Amino acid sequence: MIGLLLPVLSRAARILVCGFALILALPVAAGLIETVPHIKESVVAVGTYQQTRSPPFRFLGTGFAVGNGRLIATNAHVIPDVVSEDQFEMLVVVLPGDEQTRGVRRVTRVAVDPERDLAVLRLDAGNSLPPLALSGNGGAQEGQSIAFTGFPIGNALGMTPVTHRGIISALTPIGIPQGNARDLNPALVRRLAGGAFRVYQLDATAYPGNSGSPVFDPDSGEVLGVVNMVFVKTTKENILSSPSGISYAIPVKYLANLIEGLN
Repeated sequence: MIGLLLPVLSRAARILVCGFALILALPVAAGLIETVPHIKESVVAVGTYQQTRSPPFRFLGTGFAVGNGRLIATNAHVIPDVVSEDQFEMLVVVLPGDEQTRGVRRVTRVAVDPERDLAVLRLDAGNSLPPLALSGNGGAQEGQSIAFTGFPIGNALGMTPVTHRGIISALTPIGIPQGNARDLNPALVRRLAGGAFRVYQLDATAYPGNSGSPVFDPDSGEVLGVVNMVFVKTTKENILSSPSGISYAIPVKYLANLIEGLN
């Protein structure tokens, strides 16, 4: 129909018609406003629960549902080395929802990648959560728009998921060789010996509690990486007397490999 009209229209009108047809042909992007509610359904707070403690829940970091919806991805350093089961302490996640609907679910650690500070937990019982899709396009690029959702300073600000937006400002090595032996620390030595890999440097600020947050594409919601503060900074910023405000994320391909190993 548009082809039949073009000969009788003015040049300006033809440009308008063709432009309108092009817009109709383009895929519709959801945008961050539409994406965030879906992300929040899958984001959980990770910590320990002990009924006799005050407060009973001890917040440690952020996680998010992946795979079949019963798996929870987070950072390995978020998971405590020891849970006092003899004192009835449990490793748990707090499910999304308001004060009346959110719940506490027990989880079990099923996979850990200490070299990249990633861990996968499994919900022990109850319904699964909506899993987030992992990006399979080979990785994010510099300048690409991102967002991440988690619980910044969750102990003080509460269990309300918060979303930050920014870009990937660099793909940078996790460990940088130092010119002076005094600038080396054990974490950096292990990282350089085990093989450095590249992480995403973000221009959006992550806070304590954001560790384990999903870094995702604002339009599609696909996960591009996992926010990591403690692990990266101990190797990358070890000679700084005060840590920088730079935030980092582990590329999602390493999480995908960890989940694939479970299968």
